[in-house]
Amino acid sequence: MEASSRAALAEVRERLATLTSAPSGLLEKAKDRLTGQARAVSGPELVGLADELFAIARLLDGQLALRRALSDPSGKPDDRAALARRLFGGKVSVTAVDLAEAVARQRWSHPIDLVDAFMTLATEASLDAADVRGELESVEDELFRFGRIVGGDRELARILGDRKASAQGRSELLDRLLSGRVSPVTEQLLRNVLTGPYAGNAENAIERLSDVASRRRGQSVARVTTAVELTPDQEQRLTEVLGRIYRRAIGLQVTVDPSVLGGLVVQVGDEVIDGSIAQRLEAARRRLAG
Repeated sequence: MEASSRAALAEVRERLATLTSAPSGLLEKAKDRLTGQARAVSGPELVGLADELFAIARLLDGQLALRRALSDPSGKPDDRAALARRLFGGKVSVTAVDLAEAVARQRWSHPIDLVDAFMTLATEASLDAADVRGELESVEDELFRFGRIVGGDRELARILGDRKASAQGRSELLDRLLSGRVSPVTEQLLRNVLTGPYAGNAENAIERLSDVASRRRGQSVARVTTAVELTPDQEQRLTEVLGRIYRRAIGLQVTVDPSVLGGLVVQVGDEVIDGSIAQRLEAARRRLAG
């Protein structure tokens, strides 16, 4: 996103935070009653709000003229907000309409950025639901584990990442894979992101979701690949060492892969620390060949 869209996204995320937090104090509660302000604060309300925002993102992704109308820089912000109200009023919740108006009032660099904005708002509302339900950590873990499954199954990754494939067909496949096996929030996130506007490399899309969930918990993710399972003590020591190195809280996502032979491969963001025996053997082989 360019600067104006980043600023716009920050504004609408702030509006989302207001609409998904319970009113504090009698004064705020009285103001809500007087203005008729609606909020989504319970788990079911937040899950429903996320579904509505994902649906708006899909609608805008397929409607260029509508994106242009809602982001037309020559129009007045209030006029664009009124258009959003006419389009979505009575079709989605009052909270979702409020957010659609907030999006329409902003100045966006490109019309397509509206799709990104609604996908971001929907993802955050879904994770808000996980937080309210006390499931944020388990959702992060489920996202990571499903990402490993997709990463280890080339055909599944191909199907889920094929934008030409039917979104309905991919959704039905995800239902068979996920229904009853993961949290409703995890299922909602995976189904909407993997069949939505930004469906592409499925493993990368799931990894980004996992990262967002981890940041919500105030952590950075360290993806650790090891030849054998780490003991709880080893995981604790590794977490402490990485925390000292990166000067922030670190959460581990551990994958067992016998091909590393021994040692660890640790990835934090774009930085990779490869201490595996396989890497050392390869380095020795290159030195001998040279």
